[in-house]
Amino acid sequence: MAILRHPLVSLTLLLRFVRAVVVSGWQTVRVILRASGPAGERPPVGFIRMRFAPMSEEGAALLGCMISLTPGTTTIDIDMERHEMLLHMLDTSDAAGAVASIRHDFERSLVILFGKASA
Repeated sequence: MAILRHPLVSLTLLLRFVRAVVVSGWQTVRVILRASGPAGERPPVGFIRMRFAPMSEEGAALLGCMISLTPGTTTIDIDMERHEMLLHMLDTSDAAGAVASIRHDFERSLVILFGKASA
């Protein structure tokens, strides 16, 4: 099992995931409070496509689950042929920043744990 072969990478991924859940939780609360306030500031909600690094189906599924478990973003579809995910985001005002954060926090470690070997 890849996770057991790379315990330090696995621990780093777990810690980054916990941090992302806490930070995203606070950001989501702020978005909800702003939208329900007197000014009713609603952020742009929408769908984005995010390309991801080549990895096994297990790695892509885990990436999709981690994204969905992080408040404010849900994985709708995973296209393994195109290495692309369709995400629904509660706030797309900084979609590029959100994608960069996903790549930094999750993708690198998942490629080490579940990357495909060259054929």
